[in-house]
Amino acid sequence: MKDAPENLGLDYDPVRHPEGCRPGIDCDHWVIRGARLRDPSSELDRNDDIYLSNGRIIAIGEAPGDWPGDTAEHLCAEGHWLIPGIIDGWARLREPGLEHKATIATESAAAVAGGISTLVMPPDTTPVLDTVAVARYIKRRAQLAGRARVVAIGAMTQQLEGELLAEMAALDEGGCVAISNAHYPFHDLRLMRRALEYAATFNLQVLLQPIDPSLSARGCAHDGAVATRLGLPGLPVSAETAPLAQLIAMINETGARVHVPMISSAAALKLIERAKADGLPITAGVSAHQLWLTEMDTDALDPNAHVIPPLRTMRDRDALRRGLAEGLIDTVVSDHQPHEPDAKLAPFPETEPGISGLETLLPLVLKLVEEDVITFDRAIDALATRPASLFGLSDAGSIAVGQRADLALIDPDAMWSLDSTGMASAGSNTPFAGWDFAHRVEATWVNGRRVFLREE
Repeated sequence: MKDAPENLGLDYDPVRHPEGCRPGIDCDHWVIRGARLRDPSSELDRNDDIYLSNGRIIAIGEAPGDWPGDTAEHLCAEGHWLIPGIIDGWARLREPGLEHKATIATESAAAVAGGISTLVMPPDTTPVLDTVAVARYIKRRAQLAGRARVVAIGAMTQQLEGELLAEMAALDEGGCVAISNAHYPFHDLRLMRRALEYAATFNLQVLLQPIDPSLSARGCAHDGAVATRLGLPGLPVSAETAPLAQLIAMINETGARVHVPMISSAAALKLIERAKADGLPITAGVSAHQLWLTEMDTDALDPNAHVIPPLRTMRDRDALRRGLAEGLIDTVVSDHQPHEPDAKLAPFPETEPGISGLETLLPLVLKLVEEDVITFDRAIDALATRPASLFGLSDAGSIAVGQRADLALIDPDAMWSLDSTGMASAGSNTPFAGWDFAHRVEATWVNGRRVFLREE
């Protein structure tokens, strides 16, 4: 495993602000000059100066009257884009529990290298994130790492076993931004319905990933022609659509706000589209790799293409692209799952599923913009604006005076190829090694502090 990056020590001192510096005492002051500020949520698209202080954006254009002038940090950013920091709504950082794969320190450093300022972490950690103590531990580890902000999703059921409800209201009060049972099923649909009723009562955001355990048992690839030819256990589309239909039926009865973090098929998109048309409070996301790869990418038995939900057909991929372009799919996530090398050395069905995706999330989405699949505005909407709204991060996800200074600086003319050996993540398990990209993150600010600067 790669060494943890140098600790910035943002929160060693308990007196300090919980996510950075002490306002007015030791916060950074920055002026970023001449960048093209691009944020559709603020109707902002112009070249201008932006001023950061006390962790916030304090002015755009003219310097404020009390600006400290020569003591502030300066950066000339002409020719670059400045966008809101990306909010990745589903990323596993492997800590606590699987530190031999990665840690919060290594993965939050990889996140800011990819322009991600906020990571949303599902509850399938060890121990399970079903108590406020675990949530506080994760937050503390993220503060000590001093890179991206990490926010937690609490468990819906104790130990994610689907048998007893967790203390969801307490997790909400403890700072969790949503609740979820990750990919673990409920053994009793009555309990699932009770959980949704409870969530609706307390207005909790729920994330559920529909996957039927009996239909998906031992499946490792899309149940189609490629899996049949290779002799791989298939995972049918119905493993996604059958539980999704059940979920929609219960949303209709309970009124719970539910987000499906990753859909993989055209059939699932149709169900989401119909539910939205009926006015149900459901939203959906997709992982960035599902927008580019198909079952054909499993043809070479590359273990880095082993993901759950599996890579499906080209028709499914094109439907997901259409859904994203039209806004039916709300968000794009990395579904980041770093692995140690041994986890990917076995035969394809026996390897552990997952992609190290933090550093390719933004480049893959901007590549869709480059190829006119989606607009730039839709890209930022899916990566920052809607995730901020979904998780109640009202002060993030946009560039405006008073907002958190979470920003990413992009060189739009950089041409680069992904070298998996040079990734900041502790896991280099990516199927995109050698892919060419046209946009590159040059710097990232989190809460007004520059936490990443590309040095080449």
